[in-house]
Amino acid sequence: MNQHYEKYSPINQAVWRYVMRQNYYFLKDAAHPYYVDGLRKSGIKIESIPKIEEMNACLQPFGWGAVSIDGFIPGVVFFDFQSHGILPIAAEIRQLEHIEYTPAPDIIHEAAGHAPILCHPQYANYVKIFGEIGRKAIATKEEHEVFEAVRTLSALMESSNATEEDIQKAKEDLAAKQKAVTEVSEAEQISRLYWWTVEYGLIGDLQHPKIYGAGLLSSVGESAHSLTDQVKKIPFDLETAIQTGFDITQMQPQLFVCQSFEQLISAVQEFSTRMAFSVGGTESLFKALRSSNIVHVTYSSGLQATGIVSKVLCDDQGEAICFQTDGMTAFSYGNQQLDGHYKEAHPEGIIAPIGNLQGMSKPIEQFKDDERNEWNIAPDQTCQLVFEGGLAIRGKIQQIIQRNGKIILINFHGADISYQGEILRDVDSGPYTMPVGASVISVAAGAADPESYYSEEVPSPLQSESISQREWSPLEKLYADVRAIREKNKENMDRLLNVVQELDSSFPGDWLLRLEILEIIVGLRGKWASVEKKLLLQLEQLKQKGPEMTRLITNGLKLIRG
Repeated sequence: MNQHYEKYSPINQAVWRYVMRQNYYFLKDAAHPYYVDGLRKSGIKIESIPKIEEMNACLQPFGWGAVSIDGFIPGVVFFDFQSHGILPIAAEIRQLEHIEYTPAPDIIHEAAGHAPILCHPQYANYVKIFGEIGRKAIATKEEHEVFEAVRTLSALMESSNATEEDIQKAKEDLAAKQKAVTEVSEAEQISRLYWWTVEYGLIGDLQHPKIYGAGLLSSVGESAHSLTDQVKKIPFDLETAIQTGFDITQMQPQLFVCQSFEQLISAVQEFSTRMAFSVGGTESLFKALRSSNIVHVTYSSGLQATGIVSKVLCDDQGEAICFQTDGMTAFSYGNQQLDGHYKEAHPEGIIAPIGNLQGMSKPIEQFKDDERNEWNIAPDQTCQLVFEGGLAIRGKIQQIIQRNGKIILINFHGADISYQGEILRDVDSGPYTMPVGASVISVAAGAADPESYYSEEVPSPLQSESISQREWSPLEKLYADVRAIREKNKENMDRLLNVVQELDSSFPGDWLLRLEILEIIVGLRGKWASVEKKLLLQLEQLKQKGPEMTRLITNGLKLIRG
């Protein structure tokens, strides 16, 4: 999607400026040394929301790029972007009411949080490797439902049209979905590793660590809180990290401190060896079954089947002898979709045998001409294939497809398929494509050839309103006037007096614009001394609204006074 930069409102710009000024003031000393220089090198300015197109150009020398996205995207898609060295950035920006924190992705977090440290070569490499591994992680069906509930709630919380009833209902739905999660999947474990490193990581000495995690680098309050004694600092350890859950709604009670980015690379590579895409076999097929989402299964022949695994048949020893998919299924080889075997060609799913034929030590994919003839595996021949596990397939062959000297697919005009007396498919069901492979060597989330399989973008539950086309409100026009005076037209101070008067009469509860005006006039004498005094008094009164308002105003005044 396009960023539509011109549609950011003056309040959006003021929110960005406030957060970035606060963060920079603290992080220039507390963050990883690459942070300050990384802001400039990645195309991020303190004074205004960055243009993602400019960020994309600035990140190119570091082997990265940036694209604009609309809100939450599934983890598989997010990690796929990162595996290709692309930083996905939500174009939306949090509302003023949520200036300290929003659960929804926004440009403050994803640009100012993630981009600066990507200028560090080892860290940039870690995030790419993580993306390559993370995009293959399989989640459970319940976890996918939690993701959708989080996405809906986050969008509602940033929507000006959502009612309290809407938000409360979404919160209850999320709580119910979270309660239904009973298994810690590999996707959940790797999301924890991502959270405690890329999002909330510390690096260096345990007693005096530096911040590199994007969640900390983009938070007004949590970055400072993270280095206090209130937050337990734990030496980074893979097993501890993946066993430690997190709550996105509150500040973290503990954080992990790594020694170096190389340590993180070793950890994520170690974790990958236990994932379904590395292990394969029956265990991985059952992970796919519990997922009820799109995966791609890779055979020993190199054939890849993309679809939703709906059934796994096992022999008496508990080893998988067949799996089935439900709905559209595609075949690929070497991550390239095979001609004629796109998902619409197999709309009802597939029945996929696993293993060798009975009495044969050599797998079908390696059969030579004499072995094919023995089993009538040839076009226009009727054959009966009985596998070691007892699955039987009988039908007339139409075509045999090979790659690199191996049989990967056998197309039948029609076929009867049975197992232990049960008919799984009959010849009248029409053409049948049999995938060929002695074993399943990998199971990974998502499609083998995503570009071909996914024909449409992932929809967002609510369209962003923060950058939608509309006329500015009276308050936004006041913000625009103050911004123009500060940046371009400082001699037009009479207009500033008018803004103060309009604030008094129409917007007594606005604190941020008062801070911006105060920043311009502080230290001036004459009539401005009385305006300064009045604004300070008003801000003191606004502090009475609660601890958050007290914190925001106090922090803003601290920067103005130097």
